[in-house]
Amino acid sequence: MLWFKLKEILSQKKISIYRLSKLTGISRQTFSALKKGKFDDLKFSTMKKIADALDISLDEFR
Repeated sequence: MLWFKLKEILSQKKISIYRLSKLTGISRQTFSALKKGKFDDLKFSTMKKIADALDISLDEFR
């Protein structure tokens, strides 16, 4: 579920996973694992990095 919300936000902001990876320092492999459903939730600190890079609040991931 988290992946679909993230994908929607990235599409709206026209940002690729590659770019988000560079902005956050989070590996593309982590995003790939999220996409494949290997885990549904992320650490708060990881979510915060993503939200900050996308200039959104954490609430937008709900």
